[in-house]
Amino acid sequence: QVQLVESGGGLVQPGGSLRLSCAASGSIFSRYAMGWYRQAPGKQRERVASITSAGITNYTDSVKGRFTIFRGSAKKTGYLQMNSLKPEDTAVYYCHVPFLGYWGQGTQVTVTS
Repeated sequence: QVQLVESGGGLVQPGGSLRLSCAASGSIFSRYAMGWYRQAPGKQRERVASITSAGITNYTDSVKGRFTIFRGSAKKTGYLQMNSLKPEDTAVYYCHVPFLGYWGQGTQVTVTS
């Protein structure tokens, strides 16, 4: 079974940047779409960004122009570059491979002054 391990979360001030990583135990991102999701306290989990196996990206409106999803050259790691962070971006962020049903364990992102 493939494992997904997120890293890169942390505490950052508004306007700052973070890069999240999602490491897979195999080169699955060359074959399957992946997405980044987030869940804030008291809210439903929402999809933030996704990328298909062909590299087509999609973003939720609230992060367009600020977040970028991409994959490493070996297609074993997925990334979410987050710029111009806002307090409302605070959440636990998860990577997900929908076709396989895999989720990572999540990484906390906190944006506060």
